[in-house]
Amino acid sequence: MEFRPGQLTGLVELFPRIFEDERGFFWESFNEPVFQQAGLPSASQFVQDNHSWSKKGVLRGLHCQHEPYAQGKLVRCTQGKVLDVVVDIRPNSPTFGQHEKFLLDSALGNMLWVPGGFAHGFIALEEATFMYKCTNLYNKAAESGLLWNDPELGIDWEFEKYGIEAPIVSAKDQILPTWKEFQESLAAK
Repeated sequence: MEFRPGQLTGLVELFPRIFEDERGFFWESFNEPVFQQAGLPSASQFVQDNHSWSKKGVLRGLHCQHEPYAQGKLVRCTQGKVLDVVVDIRPNSPTFGQHEKFLLDSALGNMLWVPGGFAHGFIALEEATFMYKCTNLYNKAAESGLLWNDPELGIDWEFEKYGIEAPIVSAKDQILPTWKEFQESLAAK
């Protein structure tokens, strides 16, 4: 497995070694000693698995949970392609408020390690199945996020490039805090 650090500290994109022949393919999606050597969580640190299916154009996020319930996530697209987006929400980070994007493609099998302290979301570029392992359980009281289209974040979701006229966003995600509101809520704690 190849591990490529993201531009934002803590993010790691993982590329498995894929064995393919006339029967199909095989690859390892998790190997505890290899993960531990790369500084990633062990199997016992993952406590919840999530699985979603999305139509093309569905945008989910940007979601997070506040400490002490922040979730590290190992995410992957098992069918189709998604544009995965993370925003650094760690107040003491030199990249606080910056974002990074990753194309997760089921044909490549690539995955992304997103540690706690990031808001996370994705848009389905085609019909997509998305799975992720979490290091903390969902906690409704700690749930938060960022408004996906806040101009202050400056995220280009690349709609035109992938033939998406308008994203399909849940009512809940359309009322998430702006970056300014999110920072004010952090300061109030």
